[in-house]
Amino acid sequence: MSTELSAQEQRRLLRIALGSCIGFLVSKLANWPYGVFFTVYPMLLLGMLPKFDRLIAAQFLFGAALNVVEIWLLCAFFEPYPLLMTLGVFLVYCWHFRLMASTPYFLLGATGLVTLSTLLHFSSYPTTNIMDMVVATGLASTLSVVSAALLYWIIPETDPVPAPPKLNLSPSQVNHRTLMGAVLATLSFMVFQAMDLKDSLSAQVATMLVLFPMTYQGTLIAGWNRARGVALGCALAIVVQVLMYDLIEHFLLVVLALFITVLLTAKLHLIERAGSGMGFGALTTIGILFGQYMQPDKDILYGSLYRFSSVLVAVAILMVFAYLLDGLLNRFALTRN
Repeated sequence: MSTELSAQEQRRLLRIALGSCIGFLVSKLANWPYGVFFTVYPMLLLGMLPKFDRLIAAQFLFGAALNVVEIWLLCAFFEPYPLLMTLGVFLVYCWHFRLMASTPYFLLGATGLVTLSTLLHFSSYPTTNIMDMVVATGLASTLSVVSAALLYWIIPETDPVPAPPKLNLSPSQVNHRTLMGAVLATLSFMVFQAMDLKDSLSAQVATMLVLFPMTYQGTLIAGWNRARGVALGCALAIVVQVLMYDLIEHFLLVVLALFITVLLTAKLHLIERAGSGMGFGALTTIGILFGQYMQPDKDILYGSLYRFSSVLVAVAILMVFAYLLDGLLNRFALTRN
């Protein structure tokens, strides 16, 4: 594996780092809540795909609007009824994973999963203002698309980006991937609701991101990479906290620290050339820790250690259920991988 970035990858690295910092900077200066959305969304938009065009922008924006409608429908009709709510969540997840497995609109399904799981979980707590979350989601999505378009204009691509290879899946393979993702995502939702884990945002996002391969083997690799990435991201955040100490009160220095750590983790992500690898796990962990927890009056040390341990436990439990579910689905012709 080459550790050198091509000229094209170097431009992409700059766009990821600058996009994340723009979202973080604007949200903090405007004093908008849920800064994690503004920091992580550009990482997803600029880090998951090697190109940006109108179709990608439309999928990203439409996905955010669709999530708002889904949340409203689920909360308005099913919130008083836990069993119906769980069934509704399962059906929505099925639709998202079907999009990812059998259509060209992978981004629409994937980004919607992360937002949907977060909104579903936090909207269930009475102390959460759901309208604040919805508005923050809309603003973060719009800002991410605008900043991505601006960065692609300032730092343009000079070479054509090859299209990703198409997967020719049989109907049973599509069914397998859809049910693998939807069942495990619904189980994650149920566990986080039942155990009142409102402080485990990293663990919840991790249980969504590792499902993107939609197979047991892919999820197992993604889970291992995610655990290593979260460990690296937490270690970098702790180093930043220690080095800055009282200087964390200086906002511009915090933005500079975010830029440097995103550069480091995004470079690892690009070097791996493996989609959701260790580098991407570290990158999104940095986005979550800076966007949600890096504040002058908070000690990120405890938060980082808690995030790592919760991700490790959540991913380990998810792998056990993934193994059992994969074996069950492969027993039937209609869902055999």
